[in-house]
Amino acid sequence: MELGGFRDSLSKAAPPEGLGNLLLALWHEAKGDWNRAHEIVQNEESRNAAWVHAYLHRREGDLSNAGYWYRRAGRPIAENALDEEWEALATALL
Repeated sequence: MELGGFRDSLSKAAPPEGLGNLLLALWHEAKGDWNRAHEIVQNEESRNAAWVHAYLHRREGDLSNAGYWYRRAGRPIAENALDEEWEALATALL
């Protein structure tokens, strides 16, 4: 799947089949279900999972917690627009 197809899937009621957990978390967050996204990513241990986790807390407005997760991801704290970071995450995970 490419980014365009992933974005298009947001108009559907259910996520596409076969998404990995990190993309699934991004999908739910983009659909407005932050809690479901956070629940999914909490069970993941990779650096990419930490990046998604950081993004979620940044989206939530909890910048202190986001900073912790950016450090776990080995990434600088994002300063770009949230939508730009979502797109960068989706692109990296696709």
